[in-house]
Amino acid sequence: MARIRTIKPEAFHSESLAAVSLSAERTFFGLLTQADDHGRFRDQPAVIAGLLWSLRPEHGPMEVEDDLAQLHGAELICRYQGANGKQYLHIVTFSRHQRINRPSGVRHPDCPCHDRGVPREPSPVTHAPLTEPSAPVPGGVTQDAVSDESAGQERFSESSSPMQGDLTEPATSAHGPDLGPRNRDLGTTPLGGASAPAPQTVSAKDLIGEYIAACSHRPPASVLGHLGSEVKKLLDEGIAPDHVRAGLARHRAKGLYPSTLPSLVHEAMNAATSAPADTHRPWTNPADVAAAYGGDL
Repeated sequence: MARIRTIKPEAFHSESLAAVSLSAERTFFGLLTQADDHGRFRDQPAVIAGLLWSLRPEHGPMEVEDDLAQLHGAELICRYQGANGKQYLHIVTFSRHQRINRPSGVRHPDCPCHDRGVPREPSPVTHAPLTEPSAPVPGGVTQDAVSDESAGQERFSESSSPMQGDLTEPATSAHGPDLGPRNRDLGTTPLGGASAPAPQTVSAKDLIGEYIAACSHRPPASVLGHLGSEVKKLLDEGIAPDHVRAGLARHRAKGLYPSTLPSLVHEAMNAATSAPADTHRPWTNPADVAAAYGGDL
């Protein structure tokens, strides 16, 4: 059943939506009205075409499939398979832009890429239960007063510093007193004040951007959307970005269909770098015929 959704003014100058065609953008807005209260819907291009494009017969299931491939390549939706073997899609930013007053129950399986580990209901307090319901915790608040929304994290973390002040005497071991407190919170910043740098990651959008920059003319949007979907699948599989980049270079040089990208990446990963030695020996008449043929002539 279709639902009333909101569209923010910022959507019309979204860089992600600008990367797909106008028909894909219209399909995206239509999916907002069809998705359940968690942003999920069945991935059935024929059904979606009937719901969103019924008065536009020129835009049928094949065109909607191309729209969905573009949206998936731009990381606006995530297409996945449920445990029941059926195909589903998830609007990635649905929870950030839609506020549901009374969300209905779960109708479709969770998205394995974006819903894993995200609770749908406010989590209860995860600390060990106290012997008395109203026993005070450091900071002068009771456990009953801890908010369900923050699961007690903010109140417990703020009041824990006075407790550590009684236990953090300088260490007097043989290693010297300059090693800092004996009891150190494992979640605090290491000594020196600098945290470890975040690992560098390359997304499918980055690789497609490099692909477009290397082309003489911008490829059609349907090609880029399909190609972006293939690139994301390869990266999710654990293929190194350099191997995917090499496959994209071969695809650009050959101008093949986007579905051939996995084969080109495989070729770039596993093709022999050089031909084996002595692969061809020109024919020469033996000097000693009898020795060469063993008297068979």
